[in-house]
Amino acid sequence: MPAILADPRLEHLNIWLAGQPASLQLSAQSLEPASADASGRRYFRILSPAAAGGSLIVMDAPPPEKCREFIEIAGLMDKAGVRVPQILASDLDHGFILLSDFGRHTYIDVLNADNGRPLMLAALDTLTDWQLASRPGVLPVYDAAFLRRELDLFPEWYLGRHLGRDLADPALQATLESVFESLIRSALAQPQVFMHRDFMPRNLMAEISTLNHSPAPKPGVLDFQDAVYGPIGYDVISLFRDALISWDEDFELDCLVRYWERARKLGLPVRDDFAEFYRELEWMGLQRHLKILGLFARLWYRDRKPRYLTDTPRFIGYARKVALRYRELAPLARLFDAIEGRAAEVGYTF
Repeated sequence: MPAILADPRLEHLNIWLAGQPASLQLSAQSLEPASADASGRRYFRILSPAAAGGSLIVMDAPPPEKCREFIEIAGLMDKAGVRVPQILASDLDHGFILLSDFGRHTYIDVLNADNGRPLMLAALDTLTDWQLASRPGVLPVYDAAFLRRELDLFPEWYLGRHLGRDLADPALQATLESVFESLIRSALAQPQVFMHRDFMPRNLMAEISTLNHSPAPKPGVLDFQDAVYGPIGYDVISLFRDALISWDEDFELDCLVRYWERARKLGLPVRDDFAEFYRELEWMGLQRHLKILGLFARLWYRDRKPRYLTDTPRFIGYARKVALRYRELAPLARLFDAIEGRAAEVGYTF
């Protein structure tokens, strides 16, 4: 069993687990790390013979991590027919939640050429379930200020801190301002729905026994505490343009057309013209990629988490490809030409 270093929160967590009902049959000595993420949250797996599958998940999310939001959004998703973990116990003041366990296999662990289509289509079906439940006034709004704060991570942390670019350069400022305004305008023009905001293979759990079934069962969904109300295309494109796996464009287009056709039949507010829908998807994806480039740099320079920065070349590739495809984004494509050379010079030495 992997060793767990002693720390005050872990000690408090063990005390809390000891106070849970005996009917759960929790085995405190079996506690082991399950996963961690870019935030301050971490997850443990604990044996529980009384649970389906024989184990449960413990979330350790110290305030101000979003425990209350996690529980509230889990309820919304469950009512929408989305498979989310069952919440068995919680201590919101200290940031502990006991959850049902979907197992050890995320989509990123199991996706391949044989099962990619049924699994990705099952994920899109789950997404439509979530989007159909949408209504305004429930979740925070992904508005212009929100979008701008995310985009500003790119010049501050990636261009400035990581690559050493002079952010006072008038040409650079003009390029970024023009592109950012275009991306924000495009995002706000899209129909608005419930957004997961991190709908990607690492946050989807697969059922191993049905990997090659078609249709595949819908995945278990995790890491939804940051859900908002925003552009319908955000989660769709997030699923396909991920840090750890890229898809052939023909495969991607086939899946996106299938989503678009199903969404129209279900009454979701997608565009009538697929070409317009696809352009909005690409521009929405570009906004996310620029944010992620800044975020991953910040995780290293501020939070001392180096592993995320090694994923940036894939996001540069996504962003540059979109910038080259649209005339309005040509200045950004030229910036990425310069970035690629400078990023290679800087390297990723930690």
